[in-house]
Amino acid sequence: MSGPQKNASPILVYVAFATVYIVWGSTYFFIQKALNGFPPFLLGTFRFLLAGLLLMSWCKLKGEKIVDRRSIKTAIISGLLMLGIGNGIVIWVEQVIPSGLVAIMVASAAIWFVILDKPKWKENLQSKSTVAGLIVGFIGVIFLFGEQLLQAVNTTQSTVQIVGMCLLVIGPIGWAGGSLYSKYHADNKISVSAGTAWQMLAAGIAFIPGSLFNSEYQHFQWTEVPFDAWLSIIYLILFGSIAAFSAYVWLLTVRPATQVSTYAYVNPVVAVILSLLFTSERISLLQFFGLLIILGSVLLINLTKYRQHKRSAV
Repeated sequence: MSGPQKNASPILVYVAFATVYIVWGSTYFFIQKALNGFPPFLLGTFRFLLAGLLLMSWCKLKGEKIVDRRSIKTAIISGLLMLGIGNGIVIWVEQVIPSGLVAIMVASAAIWFVILDKPKWKENLQSKSTVAGLIVGFIGVIFLFGEQLLQAVNTTQSTVQIVGMCLLVIGPIGWAGGSLYSKYHADNKISVSAGTAWQMLAAGIAFIPGSLFNSEYQHFQWTEVPFDAWLSIIYLILFGSIAAFSAYVWLLTVRPATQVSTYAYVNPVVAVILSLLFTSERISLLQFFGLLIILGSVLLINLTKYRQHKRSAV
């Protein structure tokens, strides 16, 4: 079933893209800092349950309809795929694998959007600029983190790290699949915000068995959580989940999935820029070249949409 693409204010679209690009680009850093105080499954549970409850309460205060059986089912399935599998794998893997390497694998989500978006196969695969942009963007991400990738390949990997690398193949597939399921099965019986809240609540509940299996609650002490970890999880809840994820789900209703998927290429760029501004890290010539390639790939992916919009405006 194909959900209709809505019209939206260009300004709101730009703001939403900026939010997803910038905020999600910073979440790699804040997830790692949050993991210094929270075990992974408890982090996912606490983050998404609290974010979902806050967003649901806001929808209720605004008088929005928040209950519809079919819409909740769609939200639960897409939430489990995107946040439970996609984001959950990122949280767990960042314990053992450098965030740069994680970003390389997560960037493959943009390619999975094209592969899994069957209703748009003809349009996307016939667009030379879209296909070229996706390929060029992935190459740019590899340039951006090429040094870390070579270092990881030349270093003896532990069993846990190998498992993490395998999971990072599955994560982007889950995220792209959940995003497309949400896009094509949404029936607008409840608001986008309410649907987003149900997605986060479903994911938060899905993390609980993992916490119990790993005895995280038994060994966790709230009073021992560092202040930086508290600030990080607050940022992840308010900005990473409520603001950016809500903007992302809304963008899926008003823009083509391939265009929305460009976040996967821009996020690593933002992550590098933030590390240059707030840490002692420096960017190499190879990384700078990667940044330029990625930005060029985003322009390529959006070129066809821009041309179509320009022709329709004439």
